[in-house]
Amino acid sequence: MSPTEITEETKTKKDTKEKAVTKTETTGKDVKREISVEIPAAEVARETELQIQRYQKSARLPGFRAGHVPASIIRQRFGDGLKNDVIEALVPKYFRREAEKQGLIPVSQPRVTDLHIHDGEPLTFKASFEVLPEIQIEGYKDLRADKPEITVTDEEIEQALTNVREQRATYTTVEGRALAVGDFAQASMDGKPKDSQDVAEAKANPVHMDDVLIEIGGKNTVPEFTGHLTGASAGDERTFDVSYPEDISDKRLAGKTFIYTVKINGIKQKNLPELNDDFAKELGEFTSLDQVRKQIRENMEAEKRHTTEHAAKDKLVAELVKRNDFEVPESLVDRQIDLRLERGLRALAAQGMKMEDLKKMDLPRLRAGQREQAIQDVKSSLLLERIADLEKIEVSHEDVNREVEALAKQSKQTSEAVRARLTEDGGLDRIRMRIRSEKTLDFLYHQSA
Repeated sequence: MSPTEITEETKTKKDTKEKAVTKTETTGKDVKREISVEIPAAEVARETELQIQRYQKSARLPGFRAGHVPASIIRQRFGDGLKNDVIEALVPKYFRREAEKQGLIPVSQPRVTDLHIHDGEPLTFKASFEVLPEIQIEGYKDLRADKPEITVTDEEIEQALTNVREQRATYTTVEGRALAVGDFAQASMDGKPKDSQDVAEAKANPVHMDDVLIEIGGKNTVPEFTGHLTGASAGDERTFDVSYPEDISDKRLAGKTFIYTVKINGIKQKNLPELNDDFAKELGEFTSLDQVRKQIRENMEAEKRHTTEHAAKDKLVAELVKRNDFEVPESLVDRQIDLRLERGLRALAAQGMKMEDLKKMDLPRLRAGQREQAIQDVKSSLLLERIADLEKIEVSHEDVNREVEALAKQSKQTSEAVRARLTEDGGLDRIRMRIRSEKTLDFLYHQSA
């Protein structure tokens, strides 16, 4: 399509409804387009009469019977509303018609400007919108993926077994002596900032635990806890300061000094199960420890394979985007930013962040921070879609059905209920697009061998 194209077309059909001459002018390049449309006065008059008839059926005016208000009175009393109704009826229809006629598929809502509507005259307007870019993809068949050999060492197997033992540890009460390194203090504790200016924050986010196990001398135990609790007995209470570094993950504590009061309720000793065939039988359908080790190895290999393949595919997509530079519609970028922010905020809410704290967040700054990655997401999606078209990669009904069945099982609903909901909110199309994208990525990964 040339940057400027003027089309004038006359339609003659039996139905007066279709007797319309529209003048359109399309300008723009890349992803931005603007259509200038002129709707004939006769079509505007016809629609105006239809709207007047609608008003006449519902208007209730003093001195007139229902359904018998003269058109002149309707025009006088409801002039502005009448014009708005004519615009709402004609502008979207003619915008879609002209966009389809010129082979344009809008990906954004049109912005209507320069709209003119006067009695006895054509209705004219301009509509600005975005379309998908024309992508001449290059180099995707030359991409090469990293495919390192997957290995799992015996040391990794044994560490995994140790972790399983830790998960199945039991704790017994120790009496008649004080806490020593290797013991666990069963305690209740309270903490507050030592600096008075942090008191308000402490009231809003207090550090309080009623029943916690503190490993004395443990690698993850704060040294001050080990130092002050060693030698304490059940019933003792200790108060001490703990200064936290700036880079600690818990932002309530970062860079602050807290005063803790810890009461020892009891002393516990951890007991790990022995690594033998009896232990293996307790884990499920195993008869020996060797079977457990074999299953752990297979699981770790599968996990490593998935991780390395995922990383390799990310690199393939990044290289694909790097080789194919093109403009992307701002509307698609904005939608992707919305999706990224929505996922992020949901994650924060799931982690316990309060709604009032979420509302205080600087959304414009957050949006700006997501923009660059959103652009890359949109580019990669469009490129994968283009490759899928070129390679004729399709999604079968069976592919979608498997996803629906998995969602049904996960949500404990019937597949019919899940399908109905997804059909209503457009979820099936999103699932189909995601599967197609994954299949295309698989194609790129395996063809790069």
